[in-house]
Amino acid sequence: MHSYKHLDISFMAKTKTTYLCQNCGAQYARWQGQCNACKEWNTLVEEVIEKKPEKTWKPFTSSTPKKISKPQRINDIKIGKEIRIPTSNQEFNRVLGGGIVPGSITLLGGEPGVGKSTLLLQLSLSFKQKVLYVSGEESQQQIKMRAERINKQESNCFILSETKTQHIFSQIEALEPEILIIDSIQTLHTDYAESSPGTVSQIRECTAELIKYAKETNVPVILIGHINKEGSIAGPKVLEHMVDTVLQFEGDKNYAYRILRAHKNRFGSTHELGIYEMQAGGLVEVSNPSDLLISKTETHLSGTAIAATLEGMRPMMIEIQALVSSAVYGTPQRSATGYNLKRLNMILAVLEKRAGFRLGAKDVFLNITGGISIDDPAIDLAVVAAILSSNEDISISKDICFAAEVGLAGEIRPVTRVEQRVIEAEKLGFASILIAKQSKLPKTDYKINILRVAKIEDVVDVLF
Repeated sequence: MHSYKHLDISFMAKTKTTYLCQNCGAQYARWQGQCNACKEWNTLVEEVIEKKPEKTWKPFTSSTPKKISKPQRINDIKIGKEIRIPTSNQEFNRVLGGGIVPGSITLLGGEPGVGKSTLLLQLSLSFKQKVLYVSGEESQQQIKMRAERINKQESNCFILSETKTQHIFSQIEALEPEILIIDSIQTLHTDYAESSPGTVSQIRECTAELIKYAKETNVPVILIGHINKEGSIAGPKVLEHMVDTVLQFEGDKNYAYRILRAHKNRFGSTHELGIYEMQAGGLVEVSNPSDLLISKTETHLSGTAIAATLEGMRPMMIEIQALVSSAVYGTPQRSATGYNLKRLNMILAVLEKRAGFRLGAKDVFLNITGGISIDDPAIDLAVVAAILSSNEDISISKDICFAAEVGLAGEIRPVTRVEQRVIEAEKLGFASILIAKQSKLPKTDYKINILRVAKIEDVVDVLF
């Protein structure tokens, strides 16, 4: 159990009003039409950011003085063994770097309906530690219905439907949880800021209270955050600076796959990612995403190529589909799903200028299967192969995959960590992999056939 007797959350503030930008959090003394920081119009709102509370709230008192920190030579600082709280979710552990660090603040953001609450409720129901799940959006009965759908029975999880931080901390004092989950930070409000829930000042003050609680009690706190129309977490940008870890939960609601990324992690790498599949019983971990992202059909169709990509530190194989047809309405269409449209236009220009393929009068549609988005330049060669395959109406063998970047001169350029890509392709049973001629591999005794190409013409000779 944790001792909370030394925690003291109190504020001595005078009444103060200001104009805050609801988009970026910039502060102004008077109203103006445009925010100078983010250039958005009509986003300044007058808020009472601080007020003198009628009653000083001190649920936790301490009779012993707090120890004053003193400077210490860096060579004399002793590092203890890092202790983490492992979860039953291996994908979540992977993204965090091995588990939840005691006293840390984690912020999880994502589109509405992507599964943020489902993911954290699954984690809450699986912990052996005492968990307090605070929801400001759903009632206890609604959360219970979701828990029954997830099929989790015995659990040490407690549910609280509350939005006022003063009431939440009162329940924390009585329950003494070992893990605290807030769903969501935009719904909370405190007496020490007079604006509405979700505004810049309320988010900042509520987060400051939770950070103080986490750091002084060593209890980890996980926050759910809403996102705005630009895709970033709603509220002031300082919110992401205040927390220890920022996670992004991504995925199209029309597809089953979800990706968990770390945009910031003070206790681990930001290169890892977790992959989930949304099912009727909740989110299921995907340990081998390559099997799900590659179609199992035996029919050889033109316009399909397999790319060896890296998502964070994890290698996986993805399927790229292309359709090239004559433009019916005069102006050729260019469309890309899961791939950068500007990069697609660049590749088409390279194919026409350097390789002599006349694609200027043809429609080109590109799709990465599974509903995921990839920005790895190593899939350029697979994109080229899929486009040429559809244009020539000649299928590419399912035993061949690609891992190389295409330059503006039509040259095939090497990519980072090519060995991991080759090993993954070899493990999944591919017969051949096309890589750049300059790519360096530490050994030569691979079971997979490695084909080195220097320019697009070499790719055409190998495939067709």
